[in-house]
Amino acid sequence: MAIPDLRERLFAAAERVVARDGAAALTSRAVTAEADCAKGVLHTHFASLDEFIAELVLDRFTRSARQAGALEAKVGRATVAENLQEVVGALPDSLPPAVVGLAMTRPAAASHTREGLQSGVPAFDAIQQHVTAYLQAEQHAGRIPAGSDAATIALALVGTTHHLLMTRDPARPTDTAATAQRLLAVFLPC
Repeated sequence: MAIPDLRERLFAAAERVVARDGAAALTSRAVTAEADCAKGVLHTHFASLDEFIAELVLDRFTRSARQAGALEAKVGRATVAENLQEVVGALPDSLPPAVVGLAMTRPAAASHTREGLQSGVPAFDAIQQHVTAYLQAEQHAGRIPAGSDAATIALALVGTTHHLLMTRDPARPTDTAATAQRLLAVFLPC
């Protein structure tokens, strides 16, 4: 019998295991037990735990890129900073730092993640493109100065957010909303 939304169910279970017990506790059995699935179900759908970790990271990048893609529908609504706050503020929370650490330090997971990104899975470059397009649309609407360099602002926002995501300490949570507000105040002072 097929389990509805199994992939997301396993991903969410992995995030809960890591949040509760740490990265070292992430095993196939821990994930399937947390997801209340048969022990072998993870390996039925993923070749290895490393592939599973990489696919989790790629899935969350794709989700963040979709959220950034929704920015253009917000042109002229709320404030530019409020609209960007949703995307920039959500990026650091899109992946637990310990999962990012696993994807970066396990060679097979890192390799699979790189392959996914090289094959076109949307990630930070797609988010940057969406933010640039949004800022350009807001420029055309007259809500940010015509002389603003939308591409550079997008690069700075997304690049800084990427840095925060990759370097934050899982033991010391940060206020991502406040960090995003400070970034936006610097890049969009108007």
